[in-house]
Amino acid sequence: MSQHTLSNAQDRDRLDKLASYRDEFYIPANAIYMDGNSLGLLSKRAERTLHDLLNSWKTLGIDGWTEGTHPWFYLSEQVGEKMAPLVGGMKSEVIATGSTTTNLHQLVSTFYKPDGNKTKILADELNFPSDIYALKSQLRLKGYDPDTHLIRIKSRDGRYLKEDDIIEAMTDDVALIVLPAVLYRSGQVLDMEKLTKAANERNIPIGFDLCHSIGAVEHSLHDWGTDFAFWCTYKHLNGGPGSVGGLFIHEQHFGMEPGLAGWFGSKKEAQFDMEHTMDPALDAGAYQIGTPHVLSLAPVIGSLEMFEEVGMSAIRAKSFELTGYMLELIEQELQGFGFTIGNPVDKTRGGHLLLEHVEAARICKALKEDGVIPDFRAPNGIRLAPVALYNTFEDVWRTIQKLKLIMDEKRYEKFENKRGVVA
Repeated sequence: MSQHTLSNAQDRDRLDKLASYRDEFYIPANAIYMDGNSLGLLSKRAERTLHDLLNSWKTLGIDGWTEGTHPWFYLSEQVGEKMAPLVGGMKSEVIATGSTTTNLHQLVSTFYKPDGNKTKILADELNFPSDIYALKSQLRLKGYDPDTHLIRIKSRDGRYLKEDDIIEAMTDDVALIVLPAVLYRSGQVLDMEKLTKAANERNIPIGFDLCHSIGAVEHSLHDWGTDFAFWCTYKHLNGGPGSVGGLFIHEQHFGMEPGLAGWFGSKKEAQFDMEHTMDPALDAGAYQIGTPHVLSLAPVIGSLEMFEEVGMSAIRAKSFELTGYMLELIEQELQGFGFTIGNPVDKTRGGHLLLEHVEAARICKALKEDGVIPDFRAPNGIRLAPVALYNTFEDVWRTIQKLKLIMDEKRYEKFENKRGVVA
């Protein structure tokens, strides 16, 4: 008799040391939320700190820049310090600012320095489109044709990348490397340490997009010698839609002039001197461009409190256990329905799973109708993300049981096999 029963799932939940954190979040009524890798749920602490910052504007007006519980003038640095342990960076190496793509533009503007035959940017064909758009536009700004100067590593199977293939492409004409830490479709975790070591040996700056890894897997960017990284905060960090992103600059690059200058990148003590010659901060703060988006930073403060309490080691351990349990249930319950597992099943899997099916768009709609919130990725991907801080083993069990019933009864057939506007 199978051990994968509802009571077994509930037993696992009773033993879960992080179970109490579920009560910190607003869980959608009558729903199982499996889309935290696209947008994390609102927590009560994030709601509180948003109201705290609103109140400082309400009660202090312009004095909120330097007074109150969270003075706005120093907010980006303070939130950056709280994020630093999540990426394995020193406090001075991390700043909360901008968005994923604007931060990528900033970093490429800074680190991409074509010289002689060393003019190409190395990326991959599985990366999120926004990163590729940014890299192409940066090449055009420097007068290079993206068709010849953006190298995209081929995937051997359409799901995963081989680190050795990436290293082989680190040739003498490459001036910059930008890669995802976790592939957004398959959830593969790249060996960032190995790739960084290879890039350093070849004197090529390397950076990583951490959007699908921060808050889900552990990093040691400083110790690895990674040159830079960038990320959003609205997925696993639960900062809210459009919440402010972050970036990492290794301390070895402190003092380097940012590619895109803006007044909030100035030394704090010099910013209001209003000089037309910029005096950049001597840490990651130099890479800020504009005024902090205070109200979009506010929820991140409350959310990060929980990450400080729990620690990434415990979060990664539970996340890996949840996805492992889901894989066991998929193997047990979904045989014969045409699903293919599109994610790694070993330690190289991140915080979400990918199920591939020719009817994926219809199946996602059927899941939603039945109270499970999944994530569709064209052309045939169903992403499911059981999040350590608020999902349970019972959530996982019920999700797979509902999916099995949908397939058994062919409930998906009443829907059009076409994605929605937002998928």
